[in-house]
Formats: sequence, structure tokens, C-alpha cells
Amino acid sequence: MAHYALLNEYNVVVNVIGGPHENEGTDWEQHYAEITGLKCKRTSWNMSAGVHLEGKEPFRKNYASVGFTYDEDRDAFIPPKQFDSWVLNEETCRWDPPIPSPDGHYVWNDETESWDGPFEIITEMPLDGLP
Repeated sequence: MAHYALLNEYNVVVNVIGGPHENEGTDWEQHYAEITGLKCKRTSWNMSAGVHLEGKEPFRKNYASVGFTYDEDRDAFIPPKQFDSWVLNEETCRWDPPIPSPDGHYVWNDETESWDGPFEIITEMPLDGLP
């Protein structure tokens, strides 16, 4: 099964649908664009940060999700920018912090442009005192 991203007039992904592979004789991007009235671009479930997880040829940098933007010049799906201080990495088409994340569990603080933490990750919830 292939996946197709439907884009609004600003190239923002509004839906991702499953469908047949392109090599089955039909231009499915064109087909879905005609029936939905939206732009359509194929996306690969196996793409993350510019790497195909099965070692195949990279395709549009990232798997498209609702809210991602399709960049025509880069032929890539780019996630929404979470923090003003982060910069687009041209290789991965992901947003990088100005300071690399330290080892452990930290949270980015855009106001101070630094990492807060480390935080302890609780893997079990105690049941003491629960009704």
C-alpha cells in the first residue's frame, strides 16, 4: 500500500490516505487531486529525517503527517516548527535546536534557549491511595 498526502492551497498537509502504488499504471497523485480538489503528493511510511528505514532510495525526507508542509523546492515534507530559535536542517528537513540535546531526559526552553532537566521518567504509577 502506498500513502498520499492531500495538501491545501498553502501546501500544508490536511490528510494522509492509503492507496495503490504508482507502478500500477495510474498516476494516483493526479487521480486523488482530481477527486478531492486538493494537491496530492505521495509519501513513504519508511521515511524519517532523510533516511529510508529499509535502506532504499530516500523519498521526500519525511513521512507526511497532518500539519506538515510540502516544500516544492526541496521536494520534502517538513514538520511544523515548534520553537522560534530552532533552525531547519537541510539534510533531514527537520528542525534542530541551536544547542544539541544533552544525554538524558531534557525539555527545550525557548525563552532561555537552553535545555531544562534532567527529568526522571516514571515508568510505573503507584497504586497506593487510589480508590
